[in-house]
Amino acid sequence: MHRNALDHAFAVTGSGQVIPLLWEERSHQLEIEAKAHLERFHFSFYDLTPDTYETQLEKALWLGNSSVDEVYRQKKADGVYNRILQYALVQKVDSISSTLDVSQSPYLFRSQLFFSIHRGNIKESYELLTSGKLLPVKRSFPKNPHGLMITDFYENRLNKLSQ
Repeated sequence: MHRNALDHAFAVTGSGQVIPLLWEERSHQLEIEAKAHLERFHFSFYDLTPDTYETQLEKALWLGNSSVDEVYRQKKADGVYNRILQYALVQKVDSISSTLDVSQSPYLFRSQLFFSIHRGNIKESYELLTSGKLLPVKRSFPKNPHGLMITDFYENRLNKLSQ
C-alpha cells in the first residue's frame, strides 16, 4: 500500500474529496506550455504602466536569456521606460498570437503582438512581430514555471496602425 501511494499523486478538494492525478509526459503538453510561456513573457515585457513596469520587466527577464536583456537595455537607453513615467503612459497588450515548431529543440517561434499606448484620451495602436527560440530548462516556480528559456529574441518589425 505504501509503495502504491508513492507512485501516485492526489489532490484534495475544498470539500475534502480525494482526487487521483494522472502524470502526463511533458511532450504531450509542450506546445500548450510553450504558447503559455510566450504569452506570459509578452504580457510581462509589453503590458506596462508607470506603477508596474519594473515588476513586469523583472518577471519577463526571468523568462529569457541575454538576448531579452539586450532588447530591454536598448529600450531603456532609448528612453522608452522614462517616457512611460514622464508622460504617464499605459502600454496595453491587446492580443498575442504565436506559432512555433516543436519538432526539435530549441523550438523556433514567431509572435504577433497587438498593443496600444494610452495617454489620456489619445490612443495609438501598434503591431509588433517578434521571433526567437525556446530552450527547455529546469522549472523554477514561480519565476519560470514552464521550464522554457527564450533565446535569440528579436523584435523583427514594429508597425503603427492607422485608426
